[in-house]
Amino acid sequence: MSELDRFGLALSTTSGEAAAAYREGIDLMLSAWPGADAAFEQAIKFDPDCAMAHAARARVYFSGAEPAKAKAAIALARSLVSRRGTDREKNHIETLALGMEGHAAQSLKSALSHLELWPRDAVIMSLPLGAFGLFAFSGMADHDQARVALCDRYAQHYGDDWWFQSYRGWSHTENGNVVLGRELTQRSLAMRRANANAAHALTHAMFEDGSTAEADAFITGWLPDYDRRGILFGHIYWHQALAALEHGDAERALTIYIDQLRPAVSAAVPLNAMTDCASLLWRMRLSGVDVPPHLWTDIAEYGEAAFPHTGVTFADVHMAFIAAATGNRDRLESRIAALEQRLKDGKLAAGPVVVAICRATRAFADADYAGCIEILGPAAGDVVRIGGSHAQREIIDDMLVVASIKSGDTRRALAMLDARLHHAGSVRDHAWRAEALLRGDASRLEATRP
Repeated sequence: MSELDRFGLALSTTSGEAAAAYREGIDLMLSAWPGADAAFEQAIKFDPDCAMAHAARARVYFSGAEPAKAKAAIALARSLVSRRGTDREKNHIETLALGMEGHAAQSLKSALSHLELWPRDAVIMSLPLGAFGLFAFSGMADHDQARVALCDRYAQHYGDDWWFQSYRGWSHTENGNVVLGRELTQRSLAMRRANANAAHALTHAMFEDGSTAEADAFITGWLPDYDRRGILFGHIYWHQALAALEHGDAERALTIYIDQLRPAVSAAVPLNAMTDCASLLWRMRLSGVDVPPHLWTDIAEYGEAAFPHTGVTFADVHMAFIAAATGNRDRLESRIAALEQRLKDGKLAAGPVVVAICRATRAFADADYAGCIEILGPAAGDVVRIGGSHAQREIIDDMLVVASIKSGDTRRALAMLDARLHHAGSVRDHAWRAEALLRGDASRLEATRP
């Protein structure tokens, strides 16, 4: 007789203890909370032949940037499920395996087909969602809308489930419906406060609606209950640093960076650690903050070790920021050349915008602000294709705003700043706006002189 998972789906094990440990592990995994690995290990101890427990363990390995362990665990799950498993479990494991083996497009296709048959398979539902999910890293221009559509399509199957509401809320926030997104996210967090995904989603909603001080207070109150081993621990600190920078407190942002984010103290997986560090330091540079050179050197060494080659688009863009900031022109040129070759070979899902961002970054570092605008301006609408969240991608808008101000294209800068949802709450945006107005007035005065 089979047990059931938390979502009422059959789980091929006769061990009640294994099923209970598996259910606990899934909740911990879906809430980005430490302990999922131990729970799945416990499930495997009670039932060594439980394929779904091995598959979930593989998922934790994969999310934790341990690909070799993930592949070994999912291979074992495949073998076990072929001998004892339902059609749902077999397809579940195959969908996970495709992603772990580097076939993201096939994994996405399989996930969407799977949900048509088993819509309450939450682990598979989670794969297309999130800032680093299969939709976000697919190269799609409409992945924000795709997430909303997916959640809305299957909402009836989840009701008021805390996990589903957190991801549905985040999806609406990213797609521009911040009021609904924040409401759903807060509802989720009220049901399960030990849910890092909901806490993270709420910081996004607060960023978008300009609640900078509220975001800071929320993070200060919530984060002490989250173990630093948590996969989102450093990233939520990144949000607090971003809020400080938006509020005009660059000194606090830098302190958070040094105390919580730099590679020497971070426990984050490489993609989060490198991109959080690179983006915050580059934002400081755009804001006119003097960043100690050794901080750039440290993240450059870490980034080169973690991402020596191109291939992860979101990482490629941030490695361009690092190379530009450290003056490593040869490395920047070689990365751009490698990306151009990938584009030519049809291996760059996000398309030409990746190369454009890197070229624009090179121009900006060279103080060729007009050149930066010429490259980035036409491509700005495609930046969404690189994945990540709106808050993460806004760094590209920031670079275009600053380039516009410095080049004298103040109308562009003002239009971009005024279009931001959180503009009213951003001290930094107001400072840039004031600079643009001042430069615009100066230009007009110069034009009237005989």
